[in-house]
Amino acid sequence: MEYRTLGKTGLDVSVISLGTEYLINRPQQHIVDVIHHAISNGVNYFDLFFAQPEFRENMHVAFQNCRDKAIFAAHLGAAADSSGQYMRIRDPQQCEYFFLDFLARYQTEFADILFLHNSDTQDDYDELMKPGGLLDMAKRFRAEGKTRFIGFSGHNTITSRQAVESGEIDVLLFPINFTNHVMPGREALFKACVRHQVGLVAMKPYAGGNLLREEREFEANSYISGSAQMANASAKFVKSAPITPVQCLAYILEQTGVACVVPGCANIEHLDAALAYLNASAQQKAYAALLPDFKQYNTGRCVHCNHCLPCPSNVDIGETLRLFQLAQQELNSEVRAAYCALPANASDCIECGVCMERCPFGVNVIAQMKETSQLLAA
Repeated sequence: MEYRTLGKTGLDVSVISLGTEYLINRPQQHIVDVIHHAISNGVNYFDLFFAQPEFRENMHVAFQNCRDKAIFAAHLGAAADSSGQYMRIRDPQQCEYFFLDFLARYQTEFADILFLHNSDTQDDYDELMKPGGLLDMAKRFRAEGKTRFIGFSGHNTITSRQAVESGEIDVLLFPINFTNHVMPGREALFKACVRHQVGLVAMKPYAGGNLLREEREFEANSYISGSAQMANASAKFVKSAPITPVQCLAYILEQTGVACVVPGCANIEHLDAALAYLNASAQQKAYAALLPDFKQYNTGRCVHCNHCLPCPSNVDIGETLRLFQLAQQELNSEVRAAYCALPANASDCIECGVCMERCPFGVNVIAQMKETSQLLAA
């Protein structure tokens, strides 16, 4: 494994680290196997933003006896409702409750990094950073020894740069992938991280899986491209050649200031595909020929992050639209069975539009739910 220093934290982090979003709702042993495989291969940084009790308890089991080998990145402002659906929250009492719950369920005295979670609008940024806001709460937790460092996660170069230049944060979590290669403000943000010694962690390395799919034409939204400040931007990408995980990771790890990348890995096979970067040849890492395909960026495609939840009809929007995307490629019995097994599906959508207000990718959820219902109706 290769390690880099995470800005002024002084922490040495594995260049290939792990996002855990695809381990939710997996059996405990499956989670244990993936985490242990990661640690045995030198992975030491883990992004742990999901707040579901079962997920946290399973993760605790996975990290038993190896907490000293792991850097825990927790999130202040990430929560789960009573049905287990993800929620982004700002209520101070709830935020404190869910972070203390993190410490209790992971049975750890502290998080290594506590991120101010998922902030993209100027109004939200101002609320987080104002006196008495969540930044002050994070600073209190740091003074109490409940976190070592404070981070900021977002998908907007403008507010993310404000956070970096505020002098208040130690780490930035930001989407970096081919789709935002030419995005205005990106390089200035990365240079600001270097100038202020803010550690830069790259998320969404595969653009929600879009970069790795067989389809040559795809859409990427503002959430995976980091252009949340341009919510109405829309464009399509056409890949001239297949893209590998190694190429995606090589590209990211050559960008200014990047310390590590957190690919979401659902299983050991996915993790090994990321770890292959470490032993890849220069030819396998080469990505320059791909760059002409990424001269613009866009919004509109679901990446299954579920930041849109909770849904009043209890629809798992990310999973529903994932199955819709699969059905568009090939409508087979397996996809239909998985859709029919959902406790609530697209036909339960009441078109309230709350999910669309929360979606940082500009996905037209209502329209896609209608299409899903028509395509996958039994």
